[in-house]
Amino acid sequence: MKFSKFLLLFIFISGFLAVALGAFGAHSLKDVLTEKGLENWKTAVLYQMFHTAALIGIFSLKNVPKYIAWFFMIGIVLFSGSLFAYSLTGISFLVVLTPLGGVSFLAGWLGMIIYAVRLK
Repeated sequence: MKFSKFLLLFIFISGFLAVALGAFGAHSLKDVLTEKGLENWKTAVLYQMFHTAALIGIFSLKNVPKYIAWFFMIGIVLFSGSLFAYSLTGISFLVVLTPLGGVSFLAGWLGMIIYAVRLK
């Protein structure tokens, strides 16, 4: 896949934020959030980190369709972003976005399976 500046910036900013938000949650939010809020925060960090790493891996492969990277990026924003926001605000509407992000992650992984099956 050809690197685009936007995609590279997204990946590197996402990786930076995953580490920073993980540390912030562990050190600054443990006495502020409920146990469920901290669990949601940790889940958001974990999924963001895994899918940021997956994005890095995608760029090491040849001819991976760009839509796969977009599915992972949308998943990071919707899944992790909604969990971060919900943990901080408690606004329940935000969790409506979480499964949409999960479906986006699944679509990205399905795209990778199709890519692998079609390899010659």
